[in-house]
Order: sequence, then C-alpha cells, then structure tokens
Amino acid sequence: MADPRAEASAAEATLGASLEAVLGSRSSANRVFEILELLQAEQKEIVLCSIRTCSRLFGALLERGELFVGKLPPEEQSLQEGYSAEDKYKIWMRHRYNSCANCLGELMGHKSFQVQESALCTLMKFVELEAKHPLVKNEWRFNFPRELLKLVVDSLIPTEENSSLLISRFQEYLEHDDVRFFIMKSVAENIGSVMEKAKKVPLPVYQKNAFALISSIPMPSKESEMKNFLVRNTNQEEWNVSKLKEHRRAFERMWLGFLKHKLPGSLYKKVLVILHDSILPHMNEPTLMIDFLTVAYDVGGAISLLALNGLFVLILHHNLEYPDFYKKLYSLLDPSIFHVRYRARFFRSLDLFLSSSHLPAYLVAAFAKRLARLALTAPPDGLLIVIPFICNLFRRHPSCKVLIHRPEGPAEMSEDPYLMGEEEPSKSRALESSLWEIQTLQSHYHPDVAKAAAAINTPLSEMEDDLSEVLELTAYEIFDRDIKKEAKDIPLEFQQVRGLFGKKDDIFAEYFTLE
Repeated sequence: MADPRAEASAAEATLGASLEAVLGSRSSANRVFEILELLQAEQKEIVLCSIRTCSRLFGALLERGELFVGKLPPEEQSLQEGYSAEDKYKIWMRHRYNSCANCLGELMGHKSFQVQESALCTLMKFVELEAKHPLVKNEWRFNFPRELLKLVVDSLIPTEENSSLLISRFQEYLEHDDVRFFIMKSVAENIGSVMEKAKKVPLPVYQKNAFALISSIPMPSKESEMKNFLVRNTNQEEWNVSKLKEHRRAFERMWLGFLKHKLPGSLYKKVLVILHDSILPHMNEPTLMIDFLTVAYDVGGAISLLALNGLFVLILHHNLEYPDFYKKLYSLLDPSIFHVRYRARFFRSLDLFLSSSHLPAYLVAAFAKRLARLALTAPPDGLLIVIPFICNLFRRHPSCKVLIHRPEGPAEMSEDPYLMGEEEPSKSRALESSLWEIQTLQSHYHPDVAKAAAAINTPLSEMEDDLSEVLELTAYEIFDRDIKKEAKDIPLEFQQVRGLFGKKDDIFAEYFTLE
C-alpha cells in the first residue's frame, strides 16, 4: 500500500520541476498539463500543492504578458488560421489558464475547507493581476476582470452546499470598493439566472448562501469614504466605481432581485431584522421595498410584525402613505402574543408604533381595550408587561382616560359595547367601553399582578413606566423570585386542635382526639 506522505512528496517534486520547466522554456509548455492534472488528485495535500503551483505559474505569466489579450478564439481555430507562433502560444496558454480558473472554481466546493480557501484566494489573486494586466479590451480606459469575478460569485453561492464559512472568508475582499461594485452586479445576474431556471420554486440552500453573501456587503455611507480600490486608475473620479450613487443602484438592484422571489420562512425573518439598518439606508429609492414588505406581512406571525416595522420606517423617514398600517397592526393582537418567542420584540415595536401623541383617541382606545381583553387569559409574566403598557398609553393620550373613569356615564353597563371581533379599530366602539378587565385583574391570584392592576385606582403619574425591566421577564424568573421571598408576617394557629377536624365542639372530637 502506497504511503500518502511519499505520494505527496513525489507530487510536490513533480510540480516544482514542471513549474520551473514551463516558466523556463516555451518548448516545455506541455508540462502545464502535469500541474493541472494534479488539481484533480484525491489527496488534499497534493491538491493544495497543485493550487499553489498554479498560483505561481499563471501569476508569473500574467505579469510577463504571456497570455493572449483580447477576444479569445477557439483553440482549433488558432491552429488553422494565420496566427503567428507568438500568438499561437499565448492563445494556447490562455486556454490552459481558463481551464485552471474553472477547476479552481470547482475546488471552491471541495469537501476540505482548506482547499476551498486556497482556491478562493488564488482566484482573487488572479482577479487582482488581471485588473493590473487586462486580458480583455473594451471602450473603457479601466478594465476589470468581471468574468473571472463572476466565476468566483457562482462558486460562492452553490445551490446544494452550505458555503457560509467560505463566504465569511471572502469578507476581506469586499472591503475594496471596485471588487464590491462588481460583486453586487455579478450576484444580481446570478440570482436572476438561477431563480429563473427554478421557475418560482424556492431553493432554500441557494437562497441562504446568497443572503449570507449579500448581507455581508459593507456599503459606504459617503462618497468620500470610497478610497480603497484593488486597482487604482488615473481617471478614477470619472469611473462609475467611484460614484456612491452607482454603488447604491447596484446594491438596490441586487436586493430587489433577491427579494422578488419567495423566501424560506427563516430568511424572511433575517432580512426583516436587518432591513431598516443595513438595507433601506443604502437604497436610492427605499419605497421600492413596499411590495416585499406587503408580501411578508401576509406570511403571518413574527414575520408580519417585522414587516410592519419596515413599513413604519418607510412611513416615518420616506413619506410612504400606507393607510392600512394600524389596521394591520391591530389585527396582530391575539392571545398568541403572550406566548411566542418574539414577545419582547413585539411589545417594543408596538410601543414605538403607538408613541406618537398625534394618534386619534379612538385608535389608542381600541388598542388599549383589545390588550385589556386579551389580558384576561394571559400568564402573569405577560400581564406584568401589558398592564403598565396600557397605563403608558393613557399617560400619552389623556382623552382615553374615559375608559377608566367616566363622570357623566352610567353607573353600570348591562353589556360591554366593545366589539372584539371588529377588524377596523374605528368601528370597535372602544371609547364607549371601560377597562373592567383591569379591575377584574385586581383580584388576580398573583400579588404582583393584582398590585399592578390596582394602579388605575389612583391618578396616574406623568412619568411613564419603564418597560425594559419586564419585557424579558419569564414565568420561570417569576417563580424563582417568589420562592426566594422571605415572608414578614407568619400566621400562627391560636386555637388548640382537639379532634380530627380541629373544631372545638365537633361531634367527631369526642371520638377522635389527638393525644
């Protein structure tokens, strides 16, 4: 049985000799196949050595200008037509270079991360060298190897394998403004091509890979920040890559292309969480996200809440008119809000959405009343959030205090006029009702809840209650806190027990006495 170490050592010697021969004399050019062949080896060490050799070989050829420049003719055509010996060599070697690049792209999906990383770094080295020694000619004064970068992008976001680790390794290259610009363009093209072939069928692994890449792209906020280019050009200021507006256009096109396709549920959440901080500020027209947010709202649950958060940002900062916003928010208030994992986020967002003092009284009253009704079946940890939350609403909107005290109203109501099933807050008749639910909670079995509910019996202070302490409170924490309490007053039995049932003149005491 062959020794793997001996095989690796022999392969390394062969690669070194082949490299020296190819670079030393064009008559030995065919030995490049010995180098390319070992890229397909089974042993990881041999593959890594072959990648390093390819890096040195084609890096040197690029710097020496020994690869064909211009539109590359087919290899067979170059042999038939009247090309010079010099051009025939460069065309032939350029085809070998392309084969190497394609093989490196495939190796970015290798089972070994070390091989993946080495292949990625070698391709990005070629990107830099091609940018400095262009292999294509066009009308631009500045040439960037878009095709090679496209190969990198295609290999970074495969359809079946998770590549998040390799994408995180790629982060350092995204710091270059020109690389980032063309990466965004290539990603947009890739997503359009792959998802078009999928014909509206979600591709969870591919979409997660694409999200991992595009969500990690660091966007500059000012044009003056764009100074880090992989390749400098004398007319840099005249080139699109140096324009922030062009970067934002590419960024916008990339994200809109990604979001127009149906996403897996977990991705909806991830996108919506970063939307207002990492996506909207870098778009030329943030209101173009309205279609995505509307679709996301219809998904339900936490995704609906997060979608409303994005809509709220558009309304607040980008003058979006969305008249159904509060109606949709109102419809999210159901018993599940006290039991879901995102409860704290929900109430933080709800508090933000209802923070304006310019909201109409009927709307605030509807939210307060609906929350109060839901509180009747809520757990103690949920009640310790919702009761001070309702009290804060009354502090912001004094006109809603008629739900607590109505001086000119009837002493009693035969029935509650509030319509719990009404979807439109303005038609719920909340302002005609009262918060009898909170008064009911004053008899709650848990003393902390009863004490919180009793706050409506006295005039509310002007200072709002701080909800931050109770938003993350759990039932386990309440229970743990209760069992650690030390009782101050301990009731003692003052009447001696005489019988089975402990009553003084009980008939059973005559027969069942405790000695």
